[in-house]
Amino acid sequence: MAEFVRLDVADGIGTVRLDRPPMNALNAQVQEELRAAADEAAARAEVRAVIVHGGEKVFAAGADIKQMLAMSYADMSARAEALSSALGAFARIPKPVVAAITGYALGGGCELALACDWRVMAADARLGQPEITLGVIPGAGGTQRLARLIGPARAKDLIMSGRFVEADEALAIGLVDKVVPAAEVYDAAAALVRPYTTGPAQALRAAKLAIDGGLDLSLASGLAWESQLFTGLFATDDRREGMTAFVEKRKPTFTGQ
Repeated sequence: MAEFVRLDVADGIGTVRLDRPPMNALNAQVQEELRAAADEAAARAEVRAVIVHGGEKVFAAGADIKQMLAMSYADMSARAEALSSALGAFARIPKPVVAAITGYALGGGCELALACDWRVMAADARLGQPEITLGVIPGAGGTQRLARLIGPARAKDLIMSGRFVEADEALAIGLVDKVVPAAEVYDAAAALVRPYTTGPAQALRAAKLAIDGGLDLSLASGLAWESQLFTGLFATDDRREGMTAFVEKRKPTFTGQ
């Protein structure tokens, strides 16, 4: 039984909840509990979409610096890959994933949010990668996912300055997708992913794989990858149902098969 992270499932939405007061610091235990929750959400068929939520006050204010202070080069050499892959487990969930951000999403917390497909942010929340102020750089995907999301120049500004980003700027530069009052963050995140809970699960999986995987490929290789995924969907029940419903001029009923 996880101590700080749990997966709650209702109406097709799996909510991964962080609960390590006061700031949801991501120590090694929390990192591994997050990995386990992401893997469970990916594996459970009744979970059709995922919300990552830290609660009403804070998303996650970064790594556990007290724990990191005691680590040597050898210690971190043995841990760094696991840290990155634990948060990256959310990027590997083959389903729509949204971060519901309140309070602060800093350092590892921001990297966790970046691993999601979308980010809904409270109007009074703050995001940032302040690792530079500790004499290090982001080590769980921040330098790579942030640059891909908002461009290298803006990513360098945020990472090399370590400054915090407020909601208006985060929305303007594409760091987040929606800003709402703090009390509405979770509901707005749920509204964003709820339509996918009755969608064609295999096609949604293929779309995510095509886009995310294609970013690491040349255009020619990406097009070949897209064709492979597209062709594979012709073996699914939902493809037949979707096309039949179109021809019959009715709304499709997808089963996820």
